[in-house]
Amino acid sequence: MTSSHRGQAAVTHAPGRLPVADRRQVRRAAVHLIRQDTGAFATMIAFNALAAAAGLTGPWLLGRIINTVRDGGGVDAVDRLALGILAGALAQLLLARHARYLAHRFGERTLARIREQFVDRALALPASVVERAGAGDLTARGTTDVSTAGQMLRDTGPDVFVAVVQALFILVAVFLLDPLLGACGVLGLTGIWFATRWYLRRARSAYLEQGAAHSALAEVLAATASGARTVEALRLRERRVADSEAEIERCVAAHDRTLFLRSVLFPSIDVSYAVPVVAVLFLGGVLHQQGSVSLGTVVAAALYLQQLSQPLDTILQQVEQVQASGASFARVEGLAVAPEGMSEPSSGGTPEDDRIEVRGVRFAYGSGGDVLRGVTLSVRPGERLAIVGPSGAGKSTLSRLLAGIDAPLDGTVTVGGVPIADLPPNRLRRQVVLVTQEHHVFLGTVRDNLLIAAECATDAELGAALTAVGADWSDDLPQGLDTELGPGGHQLHGAQAQQLALARVVLADPHTLILDEATALLDPSTARHTERALASVLRGRTVIAIAHRLQTAHDADRVAVMQDGRVTELGSHEELVEADGAYAALWHSWHGEHRQAGAGEQPDRA
Repeated sequence: MTSSHRGQAAVTHAPGRLPVADRRQVRRAAVHLIRQDTGAFATMIAFNALAAAAGLTGPWLLGRIINTVRDGGGVDAVDRLALGILAGALAQLLLARHARYLAHRFGERTLARIREQFVDRALALPASVVERAGAGDLTARGTTDVSTAGQMLRDTGPDVFVAVVQALFILVAVFLLDPLLGACGVLGLTGIWFATRWYLRRARSAYLEQGAAHSALAEVLAATASGARTVEALRLRERRVADSEAEIERCVAAHDRTLFLRSVLFPSIDVSYAVPVVAVLFLGGVLHQQGSVSLGTVVAAALYLQQLSQPLDTILQQVEQVQASGASFARVEGLAVAPEGMSEPSSGGTPEDDRIEVRGVRFAYGSGGDVLRGVTLSVRPGERLAIVGPSGAGKSTLSRLLAGIDAPLDGTVTVGGVPIADLPPNRLRRQVVLVTQEHHVFLGTVRDNLLIAAECATDAELGAALTAVGADWSDDLPQGLDTELGPGGHQLHGAQAQQLALARVVLADPHTLILDEATALLDPSTARHTERALASVLRGRTVIAIAHRLQTAHDADRVAVMQDGRVTELGSHEELVEADGAYAALWHSWHGEHRQAGAGEQPDRA
């Protein structure tokens, strides 16, 4: 599958997986990062070049010493040349140290930019894209891949760059000594070129496969850990263990492939190092006997080529890390080029109002049967709509379409005349917010968790939001809004975490709020109190509630009854009870149980 984004290079990705940037995309991203810190990058290059130039003085001066001794020069002349060698080595040490310091600073700043870009892009992903890709893939890219890419910027990249500059300077120095010896040395390096070319043709795909295997393993482990209770309850332990072992075997196979590539490359390189030195010594000996070159020139050229093994060794040993880092950077940059639904909407329209229209909607998950069949529904701005029905009727699926998480296969779901799924995430989240029983407490303080929804909110507004959802427990926290939450801090139980999530909704103040079991973890009386408090705070806003407690439907302006993926009844509570249909049967059944249970212990499900 191929997709493009704003004229950038195309990327390929497996169905349901996040994309991976191609080489052109990676190069453009790297150039963009360099341009953001051009001054530091140019300074780093200058100091690396000076360090490489200082390293050339040693072999050249040693050749001068040999020629001086051969010509009968005195000890003073040799001492001066020896001091020159020492000065060159010291200068190279100081320049290289400062160049590395500059490279590390550049790398850390660039790594910070990569992390910030990744977070921004991850938050901009539609929820449906993340769900299809799996949390394991996104987590692996945000942790392992970002760290690997950062290692290239901080360590590997500077090391390879310095080695390349040194190698070029050494080859130029050999050619300046004697062009024929220089040509001989370059020809002796052809074995390295062939071995490296063979390796590079295969390395990128191998390391991309290795990264994909890591993502798949992370996904399996994350799903098993998060669903541990379900695994035990359904006796799926052996199946999950088998799935994990299969992914581990895939990781091992991917690592074996990259190991094989290295086992061919490195021995070939080790043998190739000696070839140019031997060739120059042989040819230099012949030329010296003929009087074409001096002994010092031959020795200096041989030393330069021997010295060349150090930067070449650095380059070739780090080429593995460069390939791994390049593959990781391609996976990180893959978020910049989105699958369908992640890019800006093709319609580019702006909703005219907040009216939600569902027309002839059909939807199915993957290749399964239809979950929604010809659903048509209109939600007026400011209306409180309850959606009821038996389990499996399609209520939660409809809520996902109303929230723009999924797009219908047939029909339309629009807000103000614009398809909801086509709205960019930042506009969609201001328009519609879906709240489910799934919730998350972020590391940090209570204030940090609330400010996610409204960065500029005051403490008074934060306290009012907590009060609105009945979070009275917040008054008893040891440090109030500054209480640390999570491991090592204050632990919130499920109901408190759900109220914290609802408080964020109050602060976000969307125009349309969709509640799908948003109060399921609360006891019936607290849930009803919270729902009524939310209705009061969000007065004038559209509230769509997937109602498992029929008291919610009783309080709504209208009730939509769903059965077998269709809306079978629609009207006010009184109208539907009077119609004596499916809703009336539900209501009479629940109302009878409600009377028997009494006020102190209401049944919480229809």
